[in-house]
Amino acid sequence: MILVFGDSLSAGYGVPLGHGWVSLLAQRMAQEGYDFSVVNASVSGETTAGGLARLPRALALHHPQIVILELGANDGLRGLPVARAKANLDRMIGLAQAAGARVLLIGMRMPPNYGPRYTSAFYMMYSALAQAHDLRLVPFLMSAVALHPELIQADGLHPNERAQPLLLNTVWPELAPMLGPMLGTAQRQRRQGQR
Repeated sequence: MILVFGDSLSAGYGVPLGHGWVSLLAQRMAQEGYDFSVVNASVSGETTAGGLARLPRALALHHPQIVILELGANDGLRGLPVARAKANLDRMIGLAQAAGARVLLIGMRMPPNYGPRYTSAFYMMYSALAQAHDLRLVPFLMSAVALHPELIQADGLHPNERAQPLLLNTVWPELAPMLGPMLGTAQRQRRQGQR
């Protein structure tokens, strides 16, 4: 089971139900023969502190094999100290790993108006955590979307429905190698039939 643990970007804020990138991920998993579920435990407006408070219960409830951790953007937008966000993410990664899950970390960037020192420290936080814990990393979830206003909602922050497949395509190359040992029965049968 894959647990997606994020904020509004993964909760599908402003996007029709079932059309967010996490829902598209679940559909893709089924199409490609992976026979385990995707649970979206993302909450709009979530900070790393809120995520840290919620994560133990989510891990105990779902027992995920993989945790996709996508948090930090709301800390950044509020100008909270990067060190605090990093410490919270570090603890969440440790909790997930202690529960037997592998972690895919998803990074974000802050707008340039937050200043070069803050934006650089915020962006580098994710690569430092990935290196420290030997994690796969998506450096910037919005990399294919951020510079295209037609893919952003009227609030200027959240990706719209058209952007959701691009978000999934950004995550998939880092997630797919983690799924190799977990091929579903249907996919194994298809591959055996091709031999």
